Amino acid sequence: MIPEIIMKSSFPTISLPNFLLPRTLHRRMLLLMSLLLGVLVSITWLLVSVLVTSILEEYIGRNALNVSKAVSLTAEVQQGLLNQESTEIQAYAEAVRKSTGARFVVVGDHEGKRYSHPVPERIGKFMVGGDNARALEGGEAYISKAVGTLGPSMRGKVPVFGDSGKVIGVVSVGYLQETVQEVTEGYLQRILLWVCGLFLLGGLGTWLIARDVKLSIFGLEPAEIARLFRERNAILDSIREGVVAINDEGRVTVLDHEAAKILGIPPESGIGTPIETILPQTRMLEVLKSGEEQFDQEMMIGDIEVVVNRVPIWQNERVTGVVSSFRRKQEIDRLAQELTQIQEYSEALRAQTHEYSNKLHTLAGLIQLGSHREALDLIGRETSGYQELLGTLAKTVPEPLLSAIILGKYNRAQELRINFQLDTESRMIDIPENISREKIVTILGNLLENAIEAAQENTSGKRLVQLSMTDFGNDLIFEVEDSGSGIEDELVDMSMKHGFTTKSGTGRGIGLSLVHENLEYLGGHLTVVRSSIGGMRFTIYIPKYPNSAGDAV
Repeated sequence: MIPEIIMKSSFPTISLPNFLLPRTLHRRMLLLMSLLLGVLVSITWLLVSVLVTSILEEYIGRNALNVSKAVSLTAEVQQGLLNQESTEIQAYAEAVRKSTGARFVVVGDHEGKRYSHPVPERIGKFMVGGDNARALEGGEAYISKAVGTLGPSMRGKVPVFGDSGKVIGVVSVGYLQETVQEVTEGYLQRILLWVCGLFLLGGLGTWLIARDVKLSIFGLEPAEIARLFRERNAILDSIREGVVAINDEGRVTVLDHEAAKILGIPPESGIGTPIETILPQTRMLEVLKSGEEQFDQEMMIGDIEVVVNRVPIWQNERVTGVVSSFRRKQEIDRLAQELTQIQEYSEALRAQTHEYSNKLHTLAGLIQLGSHREALDLIGRETSGYQELLGTLAKTVPEPLLSAIILGKYNRAQELRINFQLDTESRMIDIPENISREKIVTILGNLLENAIEAAQENTSGKRLVQLSMTDFGNDLIFEVEDSGSGIEDELVDMSMKHGFTTKSGTGRGIGLSLVHENLEYLGGHLTVVRSSIGGMRFTIYIPKYPNSAGDAV
């Protein structure tokens, strides 16, 4: 089946005219793979160029910033600015500039007047570029791009603080954009050589792959592959599970793993053998002679009852082979059972519809009799709880995922005749974007499901589940209470472990462990105490922001 998929998805999508394509499969594959390789290499080169440029600019900018910070902390600069003396500052700045390779190291006072510059004649004049405000006014260190007297440059700006903590000047260390581009181009040239080398290596690999593919298909050309394609197409027309194909001589050409499993033989051992040797009772030879299709015929293969389809393979108006597919009758019976279950579910829905229809007829009768108050009372009893919950959720829980899980658990509780109460004072509006809604849903859903199961086990008292939520303060707080039998104090910590449960049956003991794992991810925690309504009260605290973890009350 894989070869057919490949042929369907690749060959028909060739956009080049046929006269531009090589005639042989080997050359055609070589051309197409070379074009693909060229596109991939070009895209890679573009992405690498952008990435390298960005990294180098970031590196040079940070280097300029680090040099500026070092210069701003020196006594020569600070004392020179306080004394309004530029000689020592100029000498020191030039020494730093030469040692670091920077294009300029400029020190200015709080007004932006230069105390150093690579061109001494410009000392005493005001700095240009318009990017000193953040340093002089805000006391901020930063990287900027601006056009100065030496041209466009990348600068590291750092304020100079006096003994009183007041900004007394600014240090600007910069590299010209021309220099940055030269460095970038140098790196890109080296990378380009590697990319070209990889392209040549990829070209060689492409040739070897095309040659290997040619050899792996036994030197077949497209016309020969087309016959195999028609064979695979016929197999797809009949496939169910196990597949066997024979040629015009009655010898096996295709034997998939499922068919080999049904026949009880290794898949490779049946290829090339007469079909009668592995399937004595087959009727594939009859189809080979008659050319008539056979569908959904029952037969026994060993002790396995199967349903068989047989389809002939036609080529040039001649039957050149047969494809047979096997389906286990047991699985067909299973599907029939599933359909029966669906039908039963449909009948249950029909009964529920009938029940609601009766209520509607009752309402219609009350309205016709003029008993409007009784009709309204009936509607109120049927919808009050649900509508009240919907109204509360719409106002207090605008997040769709949270509203959906609460509404779903409410419906679940109603089916089990459990009273589900949502505190009317609940509010869950302020949920930061950094908090995963899905994890909150997992936590809340498992707690509510455990509470419903606990309340369901209460056979002597009121079955009740209560939920309250609040988003005031630094935490999101959820409280879930039930009227069940509760958990022994010594078992509370053990209940957080994966697989631990006090309930019978398999697949239990996962809910609270999931709650614990997701709370750890969100930086929250859980408290468990006895509830005033009989069972347990689970309270979860989820910090709104990472730095607020631990602020829960």
